[in-house]
Amino acid sequence: MERRAQFYDPEGKLSYKADNCSPVKSAADKGELELTTLARDAYPGKRLGKTELTGIKSIGYWNIKKQQDWGLDWHTNEGIEICYLESGDLTFFLGEDKYDLSTNHLTITRPWIGHKLGNPNVALSKLHWVILDVGVRHPHQEWVWPNWVILNPADLEKLTLYFRQNEQPVWIATPELKDCFIRIGKVIKECGDKDYESKLRVLMNSLLIALLEHFQEGKILLNEELVASRRTVRLFLSSLEDHLHKPWTLPEMAAWCKLGTTRFTKYCVEISNCTPMEYINRIRLGKASGMLLSHPEISATEIAYQCGFSSPQYFTTVFKRHFKKTPQAYRMNNG
Repeated sequence: MERRAQFYDPEGKLSYKADNCSPVKSAADKGELELTTLARDAYPGKRLGKTELTGIKSIGYWNIKKQQDWGLDWHTNEGIEICYLESGDLTFFLGEDKYDLSTNHLTITRPWIGHKLGNPNVALSKLHWVILDVGVRHPHQEWVWPNWVILNPADLEKLTLYFRQNEQPVWIATPELKDCFIRIGKVIKECGDKDYESKLRVLMNSLLIALLEHFQEGKILLNEELVASRRTVRLFLSSLEDHLHKPWTLPEMAAWCKLGTTRFTKYCVEISNCTPMEYINRIRLGKASGMLLSHPEISATEIAYQCGFSSPQYFTTVFKRHFKKTPQAYRMNNG
């Protein structure tokens, strides 16, 4: 089962919702852990310059030696996230799967994959990571690597293929990968105001080469379905139940998936046997019917708006067409 994607509407524009690691920042500010990172945008850490390591959202590590009262709840990232657990233990959730990570485990998550850390709190651990934005938010989009990545075109194409067409989330790190992460952390910790970018560029390229070699040696299976536009639509449809209150239109749904309305509708019908508006109304009716019975204190009008119907009248019309009775009658007969 895919973990539902998250999105929001700042200033009325659809966008992807990424984690800002606020519990980590709060704990670091209180001296509860060591946080050694370079970052940009909402991620905590020393600020990266505008032209430094373009594409890197966050790079560094945490070192936790005290019991913590927080975990990283379900979230997504604005790029591919590669984490290495140098020491300690962590519980990692991805979809309905739970992974008990221990020393030398490596995790890889794509921007559309929801995940969380902690059960419910994070444990004593030293965790390294890099979040690298390659210009995608959906499985079918083409990856655009930063210009400081110096792998030759053939190797970069292979690496991209492995990232896109295989989503194995947990690996055992090779000695080369371990060395890269530890050296990256050391450079960041010792950099101060010194020029660190050249060193980190070299280490990041070494990390990507080590990943490519690890993928090749692992003889992993590739699946073209993982990068199909159809999968992007499936992920979106699976997320709708949590966002029914939004006044979705067909163009808005298609735009979120970075598809035209015709292609979006085609995939929606193939997946659900419903047009997009039929599908969302079906989900809304399911939620509304449940609320009518489980929340007798909430009026049918309020339920209509909470479930995303544009008006109580439209809600009644659609509800009656589906259930053969009005919302009020449904509540009375089944309550």
